[in-house]
Amino acid sequence: MCNLYASTRPPRAIAEATGAMVIEPAAGNLQPLDGIHPDQSAPIVRQDQNGRRLTMARWGLPKPAFALQGKKVDSGVTNVRNTGSAHWRRWLGVANRCLVPWTRFSEPGRSADGKYMPVWFDMADPDVVPFFAGIWLPQWRSVRKVKEGAVTADLFAFLTTEAKAEVGAVHPKAMPVILTTAAEIETWLMADWAEARRLQKPLADGRLRRLAPS
Repeated sequence: MCNLYASTRPPRAIAEATGAMVIEPAAGNLQPLDGIHPDQSAPIVRQDQNGRRLTMARWGLPKPAFALQGKKVDSGVTNVRNTGSAHWRRWLGVANRCLVPWTRFSEPGRSADGKYMPVWFDMADPDVVPFFAGIWLPQWRSVRKVKEGAVTADLFAFLTTEAKAEVGAVHPKAMPVILTTAAEIETWLMADWAEARRLQKPLADGRLRRLAPS
């Protein structure tokens, strides 16, 4: 599943595409991120009582309790698929939904000699400003790394769904849930879960482009 992506659009372009009225300083000064890995900070757009804001959060939601038994570290879950799980259901309401801006993402592939090689994808239409359908949590306290100790941070992850066409040829199991229209953005941020859950589906075939190895 996607554990590496890039977000290189300027903050103003992200804000305009989502209707974000507030750009927090950490996000406003953000430089292009060519490779975002799990547990790193990245931009998200979230809704609160004052409207939408572009801010930063740390990639990886808390793991379920069963996955932490006997563990001292919660490194986080980057991709969420089973929205029927009690662990995730509590965070599927409007208050915990967000948008994750991206310009390209990768899935794990293999080179001719069998070595790991990320395979990158972007939108086939360069005029589309896409987002992952995300979930975020405010001020969650946990130990992400032993050397770091307990920290309090805003966290996020994004939904995945079945893979088709371009992504499925590389990683058949799953692909991120991708939102590309103003209507989808509004539904994800503002609609009841009964309606928003319909967005957890693969992008239509031909909408993504596989990039040449670099």
